[in-house]
Amino acid sequence: MTITMQAQNLTDYIGKKTGVSRWFTITQEQIDIFADATHDHQFIHIDPVKAKQTPFGSTIAHGFLSLSLLSVVAHDAGVNIENTLMGLNYGFDKIRFLHPVNVNCKIRGHMVLANVLEKRPGQFLLTWDITIEIDSIDKPALTAKWLTMTITNP
Repeated sequence: MTITMQAQNLTDYIGKKTGVSRWFTITQEQIDIFADATHDHQFIHIDPVKAKQTPFGSTIAHGFLSLSLLSVVAHDAGVNIENTLMGLNYGFDKIRFLHPVNVNCKIRGHMVLANVLEKRPGQFLLTWDITIEIDSIDKPALTAKWLTMTITNP
């Protein structure tokens, strides 16, 4: 559930978890659609027979597929600043793919607000520490330091 707050209260959340997203099951259909969209048809993603013979034991999601779900994770677990006009993806300071996400696994995201910088009046650069958890696996699928820009009506 997204927290709604006034911009001046953002700094109260620095270093705190703002939320945890719902679980998402990564299906073969989703992996195949992502492969088509990105032109990445490596067999470990789209060929269940060949992928079964690898150490992964099945097809795996593209790392970028897991990363692309951060937008919906933020919707579930981030913050909503009052009077927001728009939010923008500003980039990443760090991304690490730590564990493959096998087909039919469930993942969810954890968000911690790491920093807030008001670049201009009403423009907030938010730095997030993100962890994408895989159900029943100790090691996360990925960790990232994600930057987003929220533009408000000051």
